[in-house]
Amino acid sequence: MKTVTSKTDRRPITPDWDPWDPWYTRSEKGQYELTSVEFTVTQLCNLRCEHCAVGEMLVEREGIPIPVDQLIRKLDEVETLRTISITGGEPILNPQVVKETIRPLLRYARSRGIYTQLNSNLTLPLSRYEDWIEDLDVLHISYNYRGPEDFHRIVFAHSKQDVPFKTAEMLYNRMVDNARALSKAGVFVSAESLISPFTAPHLPLMHRHIAEMGCVRHEVHPLYPSDFAKNMELLSLDQLRETILHLVDQRDPDVWILFGTLPFYPCSDRPEDRELWLRLHREPNITVRHDPDGRNRLNINVFTGDIIVTDFGDVPPLGNIHTDRLIDVFNRWLSHPVARKHHCYCPSARCTGPNILVAQMYYSDWNFRKRKAELSVVEH
Repeated sequence: MKTVTSKTDRRPITPDWDPWDPWYTRSEKGQYELTSVEFTVTQLCNLRCEHCAVGEMLVEREGIPIPVDQLIRKLDEVETLRTISITGGEPILNPQVVKETIRPLLRYARSRGIYTQLNSNLTLPLSRYEDWIEDLDVLHISYNYRGPEDFHRIVFAHSKQDVPFKTAEMLYNRMVDNARALSKAGVFVSAESLISPFTAPHLPLMHRHIAEMGCVRHEVHPLYPSDFAKNMELLSLDQLRETILHLVDQRDPDVWILFGTLPFYPCSDRPEDRELWLRLHREPNITVRHDPDGRNRLNINVFTGDIIVTDFGDVPPLGNIHTDRLIDVFNRWLSHPVARKHHCYCPSARCTGPNILVAQMYYSDWNFRKRKAELSVVEH
């Protein structure tokens, strides 16, 4: 495929500049702002992964989406908008979704100088990506496998029918080949791995695979109980810490590692947790992304128009684009009791507090707003 050219003269995405991270507006403006909107553009998917965070919402037939010009009018109201994310399901499974929703959103974002990300399992033919990929900033994929055998077990765990191994092997090989081809063409491919009891011992191997595919970034997130994953075994904090350190010790220094929804904080009473925080903030080419959900991002369902704080299943929709302005919904969320409970801030430690699911899982007895960082990562 042809080489993807530079989008604009915008600041490039690097470990020093992650436009999805709410840290920047919080530290610069003294408050959170709505800078990111995520669209759920489809509920179709050709896979049924065991860890899927939206699995029970997946359908066999697509509904009728809200016209894209109506979505764009809502985005026009957000002067602070910096990023747009597109997710599903598998966003490019339905060519009509690509033509009528995804491509117009990407072109709109490009016209405003807004950064874009699309989440895909990358198992469709390469030609399905080639006619719109040049307008995209980040192609986000999942990689939780040692090879096609793992892929077969994981991605069809909730399939209603038995899927032959040969089919899974073909899809796995296509995903790897696509990642290599797109990376070689200059696409920013970011591969995400979840830390689970299965992946924990094999993360360094998966990291090497990701590096071999040419991916610019490896995102690492602990597994949390949501949707299909709600009954999966979770690791203890000690196990998570050991896994993270093992990966950092064996990483490819040329691959950016981004840790998200990290369950360790600079206000911890445990010195080993504070040491981990310090190391991750001092190591080159490693970043800790602060939780965007509800700090700078809202999610819009393009079928219902519901506006939610992404990934928080226990917080009901906060509004609907048919009746509400996005900025009003975001401000409504900032005054919500759940937000007020978790939106703490320690600038010297570069910390904006916990993801809500993390706090509920591991720190249910903590009041984060009454705690203070026991360290500093800021150079004086």
